[in-house]
Amino acid sequence: MDFALYLHAITGLLVIIDPIGSALIFNSLTAGSDQRHRNLMAIKSIIISGVTLVLFGNYGETLFSQLGININSLRISGGLLLFYTAFMMITQELKFSSSGKNADISVFPMSIPLLAGPGTLTLAILLYSQPPEAGSTMLSVTAAIVSVLLITMVGMVGSKYLKKIIGKTGDEILRRFLGVILAALAIQFIYEGVRNISM
Repeated sequence: MDFALYLHAITGLLVIIDPIGSALIFNSLTAGSDQRHRNLMAIKSIIISGVTLVLFGNYGETLFSQLGININSLRISGGLLLFYTAFMMITQELKFSSSGKNADISVFPMSIPLLAGPGTLTLAILLYSQPPEAGSTMLSVTAAIVSVLLITMVGMVGSKYLKKIIGKTGDEILRRFLGVILAALAIQFIYEGVRNISM
């Protein structure tokens, strides 16, 4: 496994998925549910998101290739999309309200758009498209996806306690800090795309 790529992937995914922020949103969406239902929703959300990210990350580039879209063009557009996501993270407040007791929130909004939204899917394609070294790209990126989603699931299951510890102010500070890191990552993708497309 390529540990440098693993660390690069896990950093980007941690920033854009934001396990703590996702867990706090999950807590607000399941406020009226019992712990068994909360656990079920957390597990379903993680499985759906994981499968979506791995499949789209591996085959999304092939799909774009069939449409005649160059991977460097995707890097540039994906970087712009990630930058927009970062801008929204920094400047706007994300709000979701509970949709009722024991409602199924695993697909929407937890999986899409929170965990496997456009920004995360774009990042997955870009990560899986890295030049393979001894066939380790898929293993490294998949391991990063699984690691981040497992961290997120732990946060969701214990979101009641997490809410008490971090509070709203702590979440606001963390989300804006992560937004700045994501913006830098987005600019890096744009730079690589422009550099490679002009070669």
